[in-house]
Amino acid sequence: MLEKIKATANFIKERINSSPEIGIILGTGLGGLVNEIEIIDSIPYGEIPNFPISTVEGHAGRLIYGKLGNKEILAMQGRFHYYEGYSMLEVTFPVRVLKLVGITSLFVSNASGGLNPDFQVGEIVLITDHINFFPEHPLRGKNEADLGTRFPDMSRCYDERLRHKAKLIALENNVTVREGVYAGVSGPTFETPAEYKMFRILGGDLVGMSTVPEVIVARHMNLKVFGISIVTDSGVPGEIVEVSHEEVQEVAMKAEPKMTLIMKKLIESL
Repeated sequence: MLEKIKATANFIKERINSSPEIGIILGTGLGGLVNEIEIIDSIPYGEIPNFPISTVEGHAGRLIYGKLGNKEILAMQGRFHYYEGYSMLEVTFPVRVLKLVGITSLFVSNASGGLNPDFQVGEIVLITDHINFFPEHPLRGKNEADLGTRFPDMSRCYDERLRHKAKLIALENNVTVREGVYAGVSGPTFETPAEYKMFRILGGDLVGMSTVPEVIVARHMNLKVFGISIVTDSGVPGEIVEVSHEEVQEVAMKAEPKMTLIMKKLIESL
């Protein structure tokens, strides 16, 4: 696996002739941040050696190299999910590659179901921590010491300094943001009312089908992580209604300008 990671990273480095320090993973319906990027190169995933292919609507499936403000970035417009049939090694493979290309910070976004009764659909939440409910762990198997330690610490997965900066940016721009714990599940089904209740009791403020594996691998490699989520549906008792992927995308796209503003200004401030 390490040789594949190196080969893929070398392909990207030779293609873009640079080593950006910031990586971004754009979640469901959130690919519009790309419109703010001064695009220098755009690489379809199918052209990148060893890369998986996005199979989910709302995930464009291309790697964007460019500038956001005055910062060089690599942005994944589309991520990979465990429910698509990929192994955890495949789901997190791009994060490994981005690290070897040169990134030092990873910005992850997602759409999520709200568990906290104080959260409203359409609100933005800064992720403070997560709970891993995935049935497979991304670090299971032989550890590659060149990538990270066998038993990585997870007490500070989400960088507090980046989160504090994001809160100040939101305040300055009159954007309401919350903070909360993200519960990561395998999907692809949306949760039952009983599952929503369980995840809330166990400490979750949000629930979604991504992010956690990527963050675990990022922290394994000592990357700084900033996580941001848009609440696209409610799992609060009394507020639960039938929901579709299309509706999730629609809510995410409506709230996206606020998330884009925070992400852009945060990256420019680094």
